[in-house]
Amino acid sequence: MQNATEAKAQAIQKMFSEIAPRYDLLNRILSAGVDRVWRVAAVKAALEKNPGRILDLATGTGDIALLLKKVAPQAEVIGGDFAPPMLELARQKAQKAGLSIPFVEADALKLPFPDQHFDAVTIAFGFRNFADYPRALAELYRVITPGGRLCILEFPPPPKSGLGVLYRFYFTRILPLIGGLISGSASAYRYLPESVERFPDPSTLANMMSKAGFSTRYQLFTGGITALHTGDKPVLTSPSLITRSGEFHSGKQP
Repeated sequence: MQNATEAKAQAIQKMFSEIAPRYDLLNRILSAGVDRVWRVAAVKAALEKNPGRILDLATGTGDIALLLKKVAPQAEVIGGDFAPPMLELARQKAQKAGLSIPFVEADALKLPFPDQHFDAVTIAFGFRNFADYPRALAELYRVITPGGRLCILEFPPPPKSGLGVLYRFYFTRILPLIGGLISGSASAYRYLPESVERFPDPSTLANMMSKAGFSTRYQLFTGGITALHTGDKPVLTSPSLITRSGEFHSGKQP
């Protein structure tokens, strides 16, 4: 029998697989193109320490992974997601762009990578969909090298004043209509505002990351509509304790 966490994960996986063909178009339309500005900020934060190996988790159709590889071609970039249709689109985009990026199936609650494998991990608008936040953070902490960085770009609950009032109206009333018409899945775009309202506020997420072991800070964009959380994993004092495995395992290769 499935537990609640597994049931939630499978429902979300099915939903994102269904909307994959229209996912990029909808992102551009529904954010008026502003999502690209937010993604650039996340990539800049992720590359600040010149990481050699980077995981873009919940990569979707690969927007962040492709941007990481374009900006830092010397870095090894891997994209992971649990929705195969999204991964297939990501592979097509990478091939068209002439970029070598492995895209693999990956469950955030049980990542198919060894300990201390990545110097940086990025997650853009995907963390909110994880079925168990503390468990996901523990997994992320496990696969990041000492001194490595986690960057989470996400929609927090909209502010209750200023731009947040207008955005909440748009998010709850307009977005489901447009998203449903274009994608053919109104339920997916009803889920989006509902999941945002249930998501922890920025300070709560920062505390969760700190409890997982990260040194955390965050910044808000566009009047608090989005938040970028940056968490650094502490550096071990004894070099003999620092190990890094060179291989990862996955049920599906690019």
